[in-house]
Amino acid sequence: MVVITIITTIYLIYTGYTYYNTSLEERFYHSHHYWFKPSGIYGQGLGILGTFMITFGVAIYIARKRYNFLSKYIRLKYLLEFHIFLCTLGPILILFHTAFKFGGIVSVAFWSMVAVVLSGVAGRFIYIQIPRTIEGRALSLAEVKNMKLDIATVLNDKYNLESNTIQIVTSLISNENNSGSKKTLTHLRRVLNRKDLPKKDRKLILDMVKHEISLSLKIKRLEKMQQLFKYWHVAHMPFALIMLVIVIIHIAVTLSFGYKWIF
Repeated sequence: MVVITIITTIYLIYTGYTYYNTSLEERFYHSHHYWFKPSGIYGQGLGILGTFMITFGVAIYIARKRYNFLSKYIRLKYLLEFHIFLCTLGPILILFHTAFKFGGIVSVAFWSMVAVVLSGVAGRFIYIQIPRTIEGRALSLAEVKNMKLDIATVLNDKYNLESNTIQIVTSLISNENNSGSKKTLTHLRRVLNRKDLPKKDRKLILDMVKHEISLSLKIKRLEKMQQLFKYWHVAHMPFALIMLVIVIIHIAVTLSFGYKWIF
């Protein structure tokens, strides 16, 4: 999808470069002014298509997230990627629809759209930090904690390790500054190599420790990310609503002046 967005943008720039590079005062005399201008067949078509992409991307994502629309056929995380794709490519098409000419109420809609896109990028970053199920549902703090093992009991019962070795393992996992670095795991590997354990068991213990460290890090950042996600809606939603209202006004005014594209 990223490739499609990039290729489309390059194509739009290449196709209308001479027109968009012409000053606003001289565009009227450009040989393809009737084609590239915002009310032209090409320019207006980009605006219609871009608006449709944004509207459809938002509508289908909300329908799936809030009302479980098509929940049996598509996972939420995949639909989110599709939503991001449409709501990234759509504004790009609208940008070329304006022919890079902003003024009046349209400029408010445009900069609101820019704010929505930028906040969407930030929201995507926050979203991927929150642990989720394979279907894309966010895990609660309790659910993540329940995924943790009683590793001390496992190491004692299954591998019969001494208490000092178990203490080393548990301290590595619970260390607030631990990030599962190679240095940390190398230290644990050396400790295990001194034990009379088969190579397979040593690997299983290392994998188990990596998993527990990963869960510990997820638990530490989960509450912070969930709080940031709440604040993110405060920035994302108002700009989206402003953009929606102004786009509706813009369409109504356009139709009232008789601009109906190819129809």
